[in-house]
Amino acid sequence: MIPVRGYDGATVAVLGMGRSGRATAAALQAGGASVVVWDDGQNGRDAADEAGYALRDLTQASSYAGVAALIVSPGIPHLYPIPHPAIVAAWVAGVPVDNDIGLFFRSFATDDWDGFETTPRIVAVTGSNGKSTTSALIHHILVENGRPAQLAGNIGRGVLDIDQAHDGEVIVLELSSYQTDLARALTPDIAVLTNLSPDHLDRHAGPGGYFAAKRRLFAEGGPDRAIIGIDENEGRYLANQLSEGAGDDRVLLVSSGQKLTEAAWSVFARKGFLSEYRHGRQVGTIDLRPIAGLPGAHNHQNACAAYAVCRTLGLGPRAIEAAMQSYPGLPHRSQIVGERDGVRFVNDSKATNVDSAAKALQAFSRIRWICGGLQKEGGLDNLLPHLSNVAKAYVIGREAEHFARQLSATQAEVCTTMARAVALAAAEAEPGDVVLLAPAAASFDQYDNFEQRGDDFMACVAEALSTPLA
Repeated sequence: MIPVRGYDGATVAVLGMGRSGRATAAALQAGGASVVVWDDGQNGRDAADEAGYALRDLTQASSYAGVAALIVSPGIPHLYPIPHPAIVAAWVAGVPVDNDIGLFFRSFATDDWDGFETTPRIVAVTGSNGKSTTSALIHHILVENGRPAQLAGNIGRGVLDIDQAHDGEVIVLELSSYQTDLARALTPDIAVLTNLSPDHLDRHAGPGGYFAAKRRLFAEGGPDRAIIGIDENEGRYLANQLSEGAGDDRVLLVSSGQKLTEAAWSVFARKGFLSEYRHGRQVGTIDLRPIAGLPGAHNHQNACAAYAVCRTLGLGPRAIEAAMQSYPGLPHRSQIVGERDGVRFVNDSKATNVDSAAKALQAFSRIRWICGGLQKEGGLDNLLPHLSNVAKAYVIGREAEHFARQLSATQAEVCTTMARAVALAAAEAEPGDVVLLAPAAASFDQYDNFEQRGDDFMACVAEALSTPLA
């Protein structure tokens, strides 16, 4: 645990008692704060009461008498589309609002660091797609090379729930736009933007607000090294804003598809090969095609970003390549979950938006595509150009018929349930096909989260594979 500093003897309010809220309350208490909490759900309040926390209705401005700060869990809207009533009440009372990420950056460094031979480093990864894989891959490479490292944030453990740093340790944080938007302190040593595509637009009042939330990771303190994916205009803009000129290698450019040989420092992937260039000279290369845990161009972009981070941390190209070979991939992200008679079954339940689904569809040559769910704003128009590899779509979800109608140029069958979609796709698949779950939609119409949806897919695949072929 990271005890929160700066609130010893003060009263701090915590809104939301999920994983993040519980860890935050405990870390505040460990740092000497008196904690009051609130949760919109009765179950959350009951759990907080059982844990011994004082409950206070934080939606009332009068509840903030003597409160030094309000700490908000990331899922709670703090501005758009409508700020939570408790946040409005804190504004009225003049109480600062922060989140666990802000507390972490204020509290992580301690006086013990003066005795360390190598100062701990923080790597923070954000972006629309690939940030989980990139973060996990960085962590895997470091651990495989004997470097002490912890993985936290939007993946793994909560930021305040990790262990206090060891000499030379690297903390790898995956940060969502919800987390970067509100944090009052954001000072990583290395910051990464993988890419940017429309997502969470209601929460950020449009693409400009969404980009602004991501950009804060690079603007609040200025990382020592910025690693920027420049396959979108926002990435090019950000890289240009951070750079002092063509020779500035503090800004490392990353691409999947573009050849970046003229930049001061760049890592890019083309036709399955990763290349590293510094000041016009190639200094490293990796053949990514045989790495089973990183299939497709979108994962090659993740590999480039992870490689770039590890190079800035002092690892050599061959050491990075060896560690990549053993990377197993993440659950629900291009995860191979079964194979029979030349047919592979791949779980990419994390492909919850059009852009991430498009990347998954480009990773395989002939696809039986399981898709559908709670469709996000913007429709499927941006996905339609990427359906050439789809032999047939099997559509799930409560709005499956509406989803299927948008796939007019692709053979599509309304299945509604995961069980029917998997059974039908498995029965119709031919050798060389990939049965791919890449929903291009949220899961909340049928599941609590994308993990539960992916687990259901895997259970259905296991059932299909256990059934003898006719």
